[in-house]
Amino acid sequence: MGYDIERFVGYVNEGLLCSICRDVLEDPLQAPCEHAFCTACIHGWLVHHSNCPEDRQVIDVSLLRPLYRYMKNDLNRLQLHCRNREYGCEMVCSLESIDRHERECEYSQIPCSNAGCTVQIERRNLDGHLAVCEYRSRECPNGCGYTILSAEDTQHNCVAELRTELELLRSEMICRVEEAKHEMESRLDSQRRHMVQKESILQNEIEELKSQMSRMMSDVRSLMAAERQHRQELEQAELEKRELMELLKGLQKDCRLTTTEGSRKSNFRPLTRIESVKRKPREVTVI
Repeated sequence: MGYDIERFVGYVNEGLLCSICRDVLEDPLQAPCEHAFCTACIHGWLVHHSNCPEDRQVIDVSLLRPLYRYMKNDLNRLQLHCRNREYGCEMVCSLESIDRHERECEYSQIPCSNAGCTVQIERRNLDGHLAVCEYRSRECPNGCGYTILSAEDTQHNCVAELRTELELLRSEMICRVEEAKHEMESRLDSQRRHMVQKESILQNEIEELKSQMSRMMSDVRSLMAAERQHRQELEQAELEKRELMELLKGLQKDCRLTTTEGSRKSNFRPLTRIESVKRKPREVTVI
């Protein structure tokens, strides 16, 4: 529905009136035939019809477009009275700003905010009404702290209310303690499982290190044994070298002292000694 034409000050152009409700356009839309309507009016019309209410041309919701800009500007410049004029508001403002004013108008009728109260009161008088509203909430005059929400609550039993409140607090505290206990147990259990898992991993690593150390010690012992054997073989070779050198020196001495014939006879002896040395087995270990 549009704005009541009686609220407007001065002349309103016929083109700014809804073709259905004949009031001033509210949230307007325009058909291809250039007739304008309130959004609510034309949507309601098209539920039961499929043509323009003015010239009967076929239209559809998808064909509706916003109002031309110049028409929208003319519409926004129209001056009208506040809808709370009957309650005393004398404000006259443009159509463009009327909604903002009416949302904040001191003469607007608003409901009391207290639960159970059905009074409609002007915005400017709301504070005064809330101070005396029989449904207003207030604390018990006896000092128990109970919030009185209605006239019947003034006869409440302070001791019973305090006991109830105490029981509620106690129950809430017990629940919180239980929740904290369960949470701590869960955390401790999780940490315990983590520590056991960590201990198992460390134990496996220690066993692996021990195994590696054992293999290393075995390798070291093998190397030391091979080193000792190699040293012995070197000593044996050195001994044989000295023997050969002594034999060579003896041969040279025999060659100088004997004659050619004697040297032939003597040659047989050292050669025999040399061959006997050659035949001597020698063990060599390669590392």
